[in-house]
Amino acid sequence: MINYEAILSEIAEEIVPYLSLGKVADYIPALANADLNQFAMSITLFDGTTYNIGDFNTRFSIQSISKVFTFTKSLNIHSAELYNRVGKEPSGNPFNSLVQLEYEKGKPRNPFINAGAIVITDTLISHYKSTEATFENTLNFIQSIAHNKTIDFDSEVYESEYKTSFRNLALANLMKSFGNLDNSVDDVVKTYLKHCSIAMSTKELSRAMLFLANHGTDPISQQNFITPSQAKRINALMLTCGHYDASGEFAFYVGLPGKSGVGGGIVAVVPNMMSIAVFSPGLNSWGNSLAGTHALQLFTSKSGLSIF
Repeated sequence: MINYEAILSEIAEEIVPYLSLGKVADYIPALANADLNQFAMSITLFDGTTYNIGDFNTRFSIQSISKVFTFTKSLNIHSAELYNRVGKEPSGNPFNSLVQLEYEKGKPRNPFINAGAIVITDTLISHYKSTEATFENTLNFIQSIAHNKTIDFDSEVYESEYKTSFRNLALANLMKSFGNLDNSVDDVVKTYLKHCSIAMSTKELSRAMLFLANHGTDPISQQNFITPSQAKRINALMLTCGHYDASGEFAFYVGLPGKSGVGGGIVAVVPNMMSIAVFSPGLNSWGNSLAGTHALQLFTSKSGLSIF
């Protein structure tokens, strides 16, 4: 029997020296003043039992963790046809790289880099026929898997991101020039950034990821969201692409499918057992939570839980 409470308490102590080593995402003005000492970690088991440490009820913008949710929505709608517009290979480049996108004629390597998530957002707008309906359906989906109707986006973060979103607009325009964007560049980028600005706590995120740990079905409510095959694909891409050009490092040291965001959050799943979320706003050189990554490494080492 694993003593999760004891493991999380040990992690809370051992993680302290790492909190000050990261750098906040100051290129987004609303995130520039984040407190480096903030730390939270939550796990949710299949029976609904939760274990939490730190500021686990504090909401933060989930940023690129939202890419898991939008990819899930689009894959459920478009199935394998989706891969005609976005690939399924690791990028090996920074998450906002223009060079690779131009070289590969406007087709993003995977749905978890910025260009990929922008294309995914474009497919959702085409399906739902408007930006408003796209965001509403995405938010409703997140509220459903988290079983929390109070989850919403942070308007301050959204406005701050849009004012400085020159690189994302450049990515979208480049894809538009290659014919891989059907809707207005401005509409697509605004909707994408609104997804990134959704605010959740680690407790809410760990609850929201349970369906991916259980073949697409929420083990608590028994509600089915996607097929087992789709859940398998999403988890595979989280493992190989979920941490940008540091995905290999994360797989090597942590050994779980996971996805990070520059807001300082990371989610991960232990198949058939639990989901995990961690938050610490200080980032490493790859744009992933420095202390959060180390906390997950400590967790898999202490618990012996890994897919390997």
